[in-house]
Amino acid sequence: MKNMIIVAAALMGAVATSSLAQTAPSSEGDTPAVATPDSQNPTAPVEGANSFTEAQAKDRIEEAGYTDVNGLKLDDQGVWQATAMKDGKSVSVALDYQGNVTAQ
Repeated sequence: MKNMIIVAAALMGAVATSSLAQTAPSSEGDTPAVATPDSQNPTAPVEGANSFTEAQAKDRIEEAGYTDVNGLKLDDQGVWQATAMKDGKSVSVALDYQGNVTAQ
């Protein structure tokens, strides 16, 4: 019985410690894994395995304020590339796996 109490206390301590580690803020100021309208990785576009479908990529680019998205293709670095219009100008635009939309 005494051993069971010790084991239970040890497990509870381990759970409490791991949950604290998950909620602690990063001291390095890392950008989140997924871009939001309020945050974008300053090194975007970031290479990586992209799970956006073509339709999702087009929607995401349009939500960022671009129109007439054409020639949308996934390159060999995992970045969606296209041309689009913004502010009356044709620009090259990219969407990375994190959801960062950047003009190039």
